[in-house]
Amino acid sequence: MIIETRAYARAGLLGNPSDGFFGKTISISVRNFGASVSLYESPELNIEPQEQDTNSFRSIYHLRDAVASLGYHGGVPLIKAALKRFCEYCDQHGLRLPNKNFTIRYSTSIPRQVGLSGSSAIIVATFRALMKFYQVEIPLPHLPTLVLKTESEELGITAGLQDRVIQCYEGCVYMNFDRELLEKTGHGDYEPIEPRLLPKLYIAYKTSLGKQSGRIHNDVRSRWDKGEELVVKTLQDIADVARQGREAILNNEISQLHDLVNQNFDLRRRIYNISESNLEMISAARRIGASASFAGSGGAIVGIYKDDDMLNRLFVEMKHLNARVIKPYVV
Repeated sequence: MIIETRAYARAGLLGNPSDGFFGKTISISVRNFGASVSLYESPELNIEPQEQDTNSFRSIYHLRDAVASLGYHGGVPLIKAALKRFCEYCDQHGLRLPNKNFTIRYSTSIPRQVGLSGSSAIIVATFRALMKFYQVEIPLPHLPTLVLKTESEELGITAGLQDRVIQCYEGCVYMNFDRELLEKTGHGDYEPIEPRLLPKLYIAYKTSLGKQSGRIHNDVRSRWDKGEELVVKTLQDIADVARQGREAILNNEISQLHDLVNQNFDLRRRIYNISESNLEMISAARRIGASASFAGSGGAIVGIYKDDDMLNRLFVEMKHLNARVIKPYVV
């Protein structure tokens, strides 16, 4: 029997990136893109590499082009880390795994390094496959924390809980990462929001390779740890944008939600250095009346558009910037 599992891309709508700083966020799952994992029993434990995991190239130019489009790291290290963490979780909870092996392979359609959470999707899909194979149930509120620790403690990736929460819960979720609650229970307060309440959303992303998100967050983290007033206050304000956004969605206040999306980015810009490549996408979207903010760490933006005419103009404007526009499928 072949076990097949999937986890989807995600976009942070509001509150991003306060999730790593005990803030609040609203995120959506983006089912246009996903990572799939297939697992079946076999005599030995085997991880099948994919194209991006290869170390064999036709020439140095082939290597250059492969790294430019796929990055330096494929999915095998992510799967290894997930397998190790799953095994340790079972040991810690007194769950003895049966003596059987498997072959595991993955595939992904999530654009790399544009802030749509391709790495965590592979890990989430792997955990889901392992839970089915070994018939182990990890409580849903705790699964995102386990995925985050897989990335941060095993692979040294700097990240927050937001991506992992929405990829585990799916749909649209309002998240409160209250510090006291996190320290007491190991997870935040996660409230699903009915996706049908969402306005017309678009996502635009660069088709060229972006930067790894962990590198982007490191400077702000150190400033926050030192208690720099500007950073602390700005991240609190960004978290409050998500709180206001939850009320706006529930009350169908689209105009206010539009303004909050823009405000989220404007606040973020106070403490983060924004590349010209990313800024031009934000500016282009706002020029034609759409709201725009980062969907993640950079390389992709998310916002609200008014009608099909505005969406068509977004397609045209973003194409000039080597960016693609999609309407996210949330459910």
